[in-house]
Amino acid sequence: MTVLLLAEDDEDTAAILVHVCRHAGLTVFTAADGVTALEMVDASCPDVVLTDLVMPGMDGLGLIRAVRSHRTAAGTPMVILSATDDPVLATTGVCGVLLKPCGNEQIVDTVERLAIRGPHEHSRSGAHCAALQPARA
Repeated sequence: MTVLLLAEDDEDTAAILVHVCRHAGLTVFTAADGVTALEMVDASCPDVVLTDLVMPGMDGLGLIRAVRSHRTAAGTPMVILSATDDPVLATTGVCGVLLKPCGNEQIVDTVERLAIRGPHEHSRSGAHCAALQPARA
C-alpha cells in the first residue's frame, strides 16, 4: 500500500486530501508544518511527499531542501501542491507541481505514479520528472 506524507497547514484542505487519498486506498500521514513533516519522513518512510509551500516554521521549500539532503530519504518523490504558478518551483528538486485547485483524480494519479517509480534522482533544471511523463506507445 502506498504511503503518502501530506504537509499542509490548512486543516480543511488537509482533511479533504486525507479523505480523497484514503478513499483511493493510500495510507496517509499528515503534518501541519515542515519541521513535523521532516520528523515524519523518518517515522513513516513515505513513498511520496506532497507539500504545500506556505506553512509555519519550516515552509515547503525548506522541507524539500531538508529531504533532498536527508541521508536515507533524498530520493523520495516530492510534489508541491500550491496556488502559486511560478516556473521557479520546478527547479526546486521536486517531481512536479500541482496547482490548486487540483482535481482529486490528478492528485491520486500523481501520487500513485510516483510511488510505482519509487526513489530516484531529481533534477533542478526545471525538466519534468520522467515518472510523470505520459507512457509512450
